[in-house]
Amino acid sequence: MRVIPLTSESLGVRSLATFVEASGLKILIDPGVALGPKRYGLPPAKIEIETLHRMRRKLQGYARRADVVTISHYHYDHHTPFFKGLYESSSEAFAGEIYRDKLLFIKHPREHINFSQRKRAWAFLKNAEPIAERIEFADGRTFDLGGVILEFSPAVPHGSEGSKLGFVVMVLIDDGSERVIHASDIQLLNRKAVEWIIEKSPDLLITGGPPTYLGSRAAGSWETGIKNLNGIIRETNAEIILDHHLIRDKRYPEFFDELDERPKTFAGFLKVEDRPLEAYRKELHKIERGEEAEVPFELR
Repeated sequence: MRVIPLTSESLGVRSLATFVEASGLKILIDPGVALGPKRYGLPPAKIEIETLHRMRRKLQGYARRADVVTISHYHYDHHTPFFKGLYESSSEAFAGEIYRDKLLFIKHPREHINFSQRKRAWAFLKNAEPIAERIEFADGRTFDLGGVILEFSPAVPHGSEGSKLGFVVMVLIDDGSERVIHASDIQLLNRKAVEWIIEKSPDLLITGGPPTYLGSRAAGSWETGIKNLNGIIRETNAEIILDHHLIRDKRYPEFFDELDERPKTFAGFLKVEDRPLEAYRKELHKIERGEEAEVPFELR
């Protein structure tokens, strides 16, 4: 099995898009990219916009190769909507390229879903149904695609139990020799998701960390995330790729230091430099204004 992390916070955008090749089947997971419209009260810096467009081109290139597309939930950093979006670098044409003639496995649009995501799911299906090869509601279901098994978790909270952000589904890909779980936006904060991962015992886990950048709104998430991910590491011995919300916090290397085994970011897995642009948005704006500021990555 070949796993290719595509776009994420360590690569400069909000995303956890991943491409997997398994026994000839090409699977695109969570095909969305976005920027936070406001961070520290500031809009994206110029280098963030440039990176967004570059990551969009990368995503579209892999989308053209995909046979299967999976969507864990309906936030715009996890699927590409059918509208022109400045901070999503989205358009009807880009969405059409991703979903046309593809087999889509998606989070159920009406069950275990909050009001905001229900509306987004309705808009998505209205446009995707006429062009997709087939659409399956994936929650809690298992599919055999010619010997490659896709097993989806039941809907689990987007973050902590009772989260107002709704629910997501995780996906396990098993080609008979390797098991990979993509656990999008569980944030390592709810037991239902953690127990499912441990039960399935993956060789590789791709997951997002807790949203510690939110400060007091995410109180306790650092400690809970450490505890839960260490539990997964001890019980499964899985290789861990950890990215997404956590990387919006400048302190994320300290989080990594507290784990039993040090994970890799998407950038680290690809053997390139971490470029957590959003976390350093204040500094990037200063640099654009010609003021002195330091960032721990190369500006390019």
